[in-house]
Amino acid sequence: MNIYLTAIIKTKPEHFTEVLTVLQNMVQETRKEEACIQYDLHQEKEDENIFIFHEIWKDQAGLDSHNQQSYILAFGQLAKEKLQETPQIYLTNKI
Repeated sequence: MNIYLTAIIKTKPEHFTEVLTVLQNMVQETRKEEACIQYDLHQEKEDENIFIFHEIWKDQAGLDSHNQQSYILAFGQLAKEKLQETPQIYLTNKI
């Protein structure tokens, strides 16, 4: 059963360029993962400091593996000081 996630990331304006670079690298690397069906990064039109990921994963094992990748763990470290708040992650059902 596929897993659908939406993640909302709000960067501090002074760290915009650094965070964007990291997020774009996450997209490039994540799309290589076998369990990744979709991993799209969007930017809010009204506030450039808000990024939104739309993700689809083949299964929980694949998502768990993704969350242990070095580039995801590195983002977790960066998030503590470069983001306005902890990323909001929504597990959703396709209807």
